[in-house]
Amino acid sequence: MMYALVDCNCFYASCERVFRPELKGRPVVVLSNNDGCLIALSTEAKALGYKMGDAFFKVRHSLQNQQVAVFSSNYALYGDMSARVMKVLEAFSPDIEVYSIDEAFLSLRGFQGLDALGHKIKYDVERLTGVPVSVGIAPTKTLAKLANHVAKRFEGQNGSYVMAIPDPEILKQINVSKVWGIGRNLTKQLETFGVFTAQSLSEMDPRLIRKRFSVVAERTVRELQGICCIPLEDAPPHPQNIMVSRGFKTRVKSRQEMEEAVSFYANRSSEKARQKKVFANAVHVFIRTDPYGDKDKSYKAGLHVTLNEARNDAGSIITAALTALRQIYKPEYNYQKAGVMLTGLVYDHERQRSFFNGGQNENTVKLMEVMDKINRIHGRETIRPASAGSNKTWFMAREYLSPCYTTRWSDLRKVIG
Repeated sequence: MMYALVDCNCFYASCERVFRPELKGRPVVVLSNNDGCLIALSTEAKALGYKMGDAFFKVRHSLQNQQVAVFSSNYALYGDMSARVMKVLEAFSPDIEVYSIDEAFLSLRGFQGLDALGHKIKYDVERLTGVPVSVGIAPTKTLAKLANHVAKRFEGQNGSYVMAIPDPEILKQINVSKVWGIGRNLTKQLETFGVFTAQSLSEMDPRLIRKRFSVVAERTVRELQGICCIPLEDAPPHPQNIMVSRGFKTRVKSRQEMEEAVSFYANRSSEKARQKKVFANAVHVFIRTDPYGDKDKSYKAGLHVTLNEARNDAGSIITAALTALRQIYKPEYNYQKAGVMLTGLVYDHERQRSFFNGGQNENTVKLMEVMDKINRIHGRETIRPASAGSNKTWFMAREYLSPCYTTRWSDLRKVIG
């Protein structure tokens, strides 16, 4: 059994380059919500000394002086480009686990010529989507992660590397902190035992690791030894909650703007729930002032509202969210952030119907299906609840937002003959 890990290189920055070929070779950075800090950097930007998490206001002028291309986060574009990459990968193997927006594991059971296959995966993804990827192939998922690290960072690999068996010479060159599943705290503990590399970790006794640390750490050691302990997940794990939260572009005080913001977040969270095919038993709303502002004028609060029946329609979620907001909102404060979280998530077959009716009826389900379909075809928020407002002066700052090239008709690239 062999696994491939396909990882998109500098994914957000690469997505911006797909439709801007003049950016090839030029440093690119992508900013977090409200253009707060750097969350994605191209290789060229990293070479200039910028790091993930750098506050944008501190490095703005140096970015300008060094002609770094700056973009606000364009999640609609990144999500669509991710879907395109995964669609290409599905053509190589029916057994695929989408691990994150820019990573996926593939089962390569029965495949031959793995070196050629790895390079073909890399070539086809880049040819069909424009997004560069690295491919690591190995007998376990943990080793595939490390093989991907080699493909991406070691010279002479050309973006693909096959580790048919655990390679001590390679593992000696990889810090233990780079091993999948080994977090910062565990790294520190392992270093006190003289474990600094992936190779030294693989030489540990798995039973002692389990006794001293955890069963998860034991699995990691066995995987480094070439023993498969983490199978491919055919279905995503059961979601525990769904949260939509954003900081405001400017401080918000009026009740109307707060209700618009919370309605908008509630609508988005219900949309995500329908995409995941889950229903929420409760809605949690929180609001807060600037945590770094005047402590005498600080305020934060949250409230949980339980629904009479698990639901995912926009109307019910928004109504519950506004009920919570009106109990915790205080007009004397200037708010910096609000959020809506759906909890108690269940699939349809797990739902307990309300004995007293008042649940999500067939007409409501059909209405949500039509709304979602229209928004998929014509762009998000083509149809939206009126309570979410239309001006959204409070919406997060995105001064450097690129067009939604693939998800909005008006932003399609025009070719003039």
